[in-house]
Amino acid sequence: MKYVDEFRDGELAKNIAANIAREATAASGYRLMEFCGGHTHALSRYGIADLLPASVRMIHGPGCPVCVLPIGRVDQAIRLAREHGVILCTYADTMRVPCSDNLTLMRAKSGGADVRMIYSTQDALKIARDNPGQQVVFFAIGFETTTPPTAVAVKQAAAEGLKNFSVLCNHVLTPAAMHAILSAQGGVALDGFVGPAHVSTVIGSKPFEVFADDYGKPVVIAGFEPLDVMQAILMLIRQINEGRAAVENEFTAR
Repeated sequence: MKYVDEFRDGELAKNIAANIAREATAASGYRLMEFCGGHTHALSRYGIADLLPASVRMIHGPGCPVCVLPIGRVDQAIRLAREHGVILCTYADTMRVPCSDNLTLMRAKSGGADVRMIYSTQDALKIARDNPGQQVVFFAIGFETTTPPTAVAVKQAAAEGLKNFSVLCNHVLTPAAMHAILSAQGGVALDGFVGPAHVSTVIGSKPFEVFADDYGKPVVIAGFEPLDVMQAILMLIRQINEGRAAVENEFTAR
């Protein structure tokens, strides 16, 4: 398939792997964190870790917004559905997240709470239109990439006068999570980040500059195909070898 197979080319992968092996010469090694679960998936699915020299260590980051969601937020959603009789709409990501009292949204649903799994904010709006006598709460989650659809839903509900639609907002920010990782007590030993490209399509690259400027950690914004990830790793190694810390865009390095 054009524009997909090109980013999974085995010969190109071997070439990048050879460059990585040749240039990864620092005695201290390279500790790189891929922030997004999409990158972690690519590393695992395509066996990228097996192509890297022992000196290059990939440290898995938060992965997804559900992973950094406080349990209390899911508790709150369950209480709304169980105790206040709302129709709670949520993406599938949160349905099986364990929280207090060994509960999950799935278990709350099986116990009679009206919890509905949806695929888009438009589904939640339709449920609100179809049930004017009930309060419909959208349990909004996600990093910057899922915030725009939530904002659109709020604007649509206001424009349509849907008084029974509201949002339990739990959107989180990628840079804030990166700050938490770097400022954690005891510290996380890292030399650079593979940055999430889809987040950068929303917020740009500027919010990542603080990690290069203040923390001295290079960031390479990269796509999610195997060659994207490998190219980002090579670019990080080159920055580290040169003693640089900057935000670079892997897409411009083709």
